[in-house]
Amino acid sequence: MKAVSAEEAVAMIPNGATVMVGGFMGVGTPERLLDELVRQRKSHLSIIANDAAVPGRGLGKLFDAELVSTIMASHIGLNPKVQQQMMAKTIEVTLMPQGTLVERIRCGGCGLGGVLTPTGAGTIVEEGKQQIEIDGKHFLLETALRSQFALVHAFLADYLGNLSYALTARNFNPVMAMAADTVIVTAEHIVPVGVISPDHVVTPAPLVDYLVTNG
Repeated sequence: MKAVSAEEAVAMIPNGATVMVGGFMGVGTPERLLDELVRQRKSHLSIIANDAAVPGRGLGKLFDAELVSTIMASHIGLNPKVQQQMMAKTIEVTLMPQGTLVERIRCGGCGLGGVLTPTGAGTIVEEGKQQIEIDGKHFLLETALRSQFALVHAFLADYLGNLSYALTARNFNPVMAMAADTVIVTAEHIVPVGVISPDHVVTPAPLVDYLVTNG
């Protein structure tokens, strides 16, 4: 793990990168990294996230700046700018159930090929997907998801990069930290090794590549 500034961290992300972003409607979202993405004008990004937040907050900032080319999420309904860009065909939106999304990311982090789910079977969702029958029940194969980068926000990080999260701000952050080639983390507090009890470490240090310094 290496300590870097937000500017240095975002400079590593090229235009057109595939980026997972933790958070749930702006809660547990690495706001400093999103602000820096906007400042550096990183464009044509392919985003994987739970939702598109709202204008001016969380991932909404990237859509305000028109930096996204595709988003894969479970919900965009509270961000009219995403809807407008989708209708204008300036971005491509892929929606899926929240459980399917998180399981596909988990599979990517665990080295699995995908997950079998009955959700969407018999609907338009099954088009183009492998279909498997088990004990007379119809399942769809939803393939694993990985990304080039994951932007993660934690409550506590220690000097090695071990992470702990606060309540619902945990959400998608831990699974995304497992499913990306490069993991960049911001934290509310950075503390000496030993302050976070081993029992409270949710994301272990070997998964973290870069920790953004505070101050």
